[in-house]
Amino acid sequence: MELKTDYRPNLKDVNAAAKRLKGVSVATPLLENHRLSTKYKAAIFLKREDLQRVRSYKIRGAYNKISTLAQEQTKNGVVCASAGNHAQGFAFTCQALKIKGTVFMPSPTPKQKIEQVRMFGQDFIEVIIEGDNFDESKNLALAFTQEQQATFIHPFDDPKIIEGQATVGLEIIQASEQPIDYVFLPVGGGGLAAGVSSVFQTFSPDTKIIGVEPEKAPSMSVSIEKGENTELASIDKFVDGAAVKRVGDYTFQICKETLYKMMTVPEGKVCQEILELYNKDAIVAEPAGALSIAALDFFKEEIEGKNVVCILSGSNNDISRTEEIKERALLYQGLKHYFIVTFPQRAGALKEFLMHVLGPEDDITHFEYTKKTSREKGSAVVGIELKNQQDFETLLARMKERQFLGEYINEKESLLSILI
Repeated sequence: MELKTDYRPNLKDVNAAAKRLKGVSVATPLLENHRLSTKYKAAIFLKREDLQRVRSYKIRGAYNKISTLAQEQTKNGVVCASAGNHAQGFAFTCQALKIKGTVFMPSPTPKQKIEQVRMFGQDFIEVIIEGDNFDESKNLALAFTQEQQATFIHPFDDPKIIEGQATVGLEIIQASEQPIDYVFLPVGGGGLAAGVSSVFQTFSPDTKIIGVEPEKAPSMSVSIEKGENTELASIDKFVDGAAVKRVGDYTFQICKETLYKMMTVPEGKVCQEILELYNKDAIVAEPAGALSIAALDFFKEEIEGKNVVCILSGSNNDISRTEEIKERALLYQGLKHYFIVTFPQRAGALKEFLMHVLGPEDDITHFEYTKKTSREKGSAVVGIELKNQQDFETLLARMKERQFLGEYINEKESLLSILI
């Protein structure tokens, strides 16, 4: 695919994409969220792309791209690489259009997403689980595409993909009864951001479009800051729907000109918002889906009194991740702390720790200890959950005073990663 650096989605092409998608994708609702509106003293609307039939906006780009291919381009099948959501939109499209498709998915992809791909694609899809991350899977998919003389369907860096995702912006404009001051949206490879921001540039140029990335996968932020598309050496894959080492060339060229700002959000903050959405709004959001809402705290003064749209991009969350999500949220809030505790190897040492070190509302949630012979002290790994963040300093002081403190693990990422 030859890159045209001056490419921008135009209204004619976006309207054509919307026409193709009629009856395929859902015109998802734009709903005001009372909790968030009250919290931020603003009118906060959620664009509910989690309510798509494949539970994310990705069906838009995949269907728009594949449905425009000539028969010659599909005779040997189509291929994609995806951590989940693009794969589901791709699989749904292959089944709907009766085209043979092959999906490459990285090994850490949640099982729920893999099963959904197979369900949507039925007999028209083969799933190949290979590669430790999206970028490795993509390279394997590209080699397979060349070998089979098939057609590769990029998850974000393709004009037809961008135009399909742009229909999200078109629907927001059409559904809103008042001018929109801000739009917050997640950024992975940049297809959604490029499409939506281009639509707003045409219809509502004063709207500030803010792209949100995970703190440990800031590929678009780094690229815009450096002025060139930059591949990151490593990323944290936790926010799997928005974790790529390198954004698209098309998407970078568009986003660097159309986005008001790029920002990053800590993964723990994203987890906190996932739990808030579930517990208070009965909304299931995947990590990438909660990114835009997690960003609001960092703009609370700027958005007060404004009309704000957050794109809730997807809800493909595996229930097996719930404990990790809760753990990351507690760590971010300063309510969960891990220590290496040095216990004197004598009777009563543990009782002393429980009675004189722990606070009345502190809870031990993790404890690993093995007694060693011929040693004065033995080390235990202890996880403690607090009721209030402010209790940490007094807990730490008591541990030091009674000489129980070995090491504070929260500050040592390599050790902490073993525990969560």
